[in-house]
Amino acid sequence: MSEEFYKIKVKRGSEEVPLEQFKDKVLLIVNTASECGFTPQYKGLQETYDRYKAKGLEVLAFPCNQFGQQEPGTDAEIKLFCERTFSTTFPIFSKLEVNGPNTDPLYQHLKKQAPGIFGSVDIKWNFTKFLIDKQGNVVKRYAPITKPEDIEKDIEKLVKA
Repeated sequence: MSEEFYKIKVKRGSEEVPLEQFKDKVLLIVNTASECGFTPQYKGLQETYDRYKAKGLEVLAFPCNQFGQQEPGTDAEIKLFCERTFSTTFPIFSKLEVNGPNTDPLYQHLKKQAPGIFGSVDIKWNFTKFLIDKQGNVVKRYAPITKPEDIEKDIEKLVKA
């Protein structure tokens, strides 16, 4: 069990949300943006969430404005955009930074546990995804081009475990 992971707190508006509340859930964590070429993946994320929520999957979206300034909105604007455009029902947290000196502790942890291609640590673009098992362990990191539906085989294994 990754106690370190569950000690992390993330922001949702003015609320601090302990990741501990997601213990015993499979998590798909994604850094998102509303004005990106990958933004239509919100639809796939919602469809995957709909298919696996009852089996214990949670999709956690973390908007980030570090790549081409593609997430300029406020937290409220981002949430409204996602709900109106993609009918999202999974949690969308407060905007955060995934790289650099102000990297959020969640992303410090994720990047340390699952480096990218060729061992690079930095997140390269919006819609990088991390799959977390029910014990809080980072199972796999996926590139932005990987569609949510292409991750479902891996999700299926974890929700059955």
